[in-house]
Amino acid sequence: MMLATSAAWFETSLAAARGAINVREYLQAFHAADSALTLCVRNAIAAAAVQTSAPPPIASGEPTQWKLEAAFEAGAILPVAQWPGSLRPPQCLIEAWRLASRADARAYLLTSRGFGRTRESQVWLQIELVIDGDKIERHWRHVASRPF
Repeated sequence: MMLATSAAWFETSLAAARGAINVREYLQAFHAADSALTLCVRNAIAAAAVQTSAPPPIASGEPTQWKLEAAFEAGAILPVAQWPGSLRPPQCLIEAWRLASRADARAYLLTSRGFGRTRESQVWLQIELVIDGDKIERHWRHVASRPF
């Protein structure tokens, strides 16, 4: 009876340790992605303030390059060179798009990806940034599943 109880407690302890590690990995990746997204928003706002001409015509549908691995890896920037405890530094992709209802506004879809200690521990975050004159709108969302 003592052996069975000890084995059950051991299995419970292992499950609790795995759960704690998973939470730590998720938080590591989330904070990396969130910081990258914040830095990319600053970069996009600064670039839009300097840009004097209207952006070139872009398809009115929401950008989808962030869903393609090759396109994301090719266009993503590294807002920080390294993130402590992460496998890779966080990445951010900025995609311009045109809003059908607001032709004069500049819109951007910013997608960031943060990592934990392994490639499997990733968090994806997005923000829709709309700049209309002096007014800046931010619409944040969490990407529930990895696109690739």
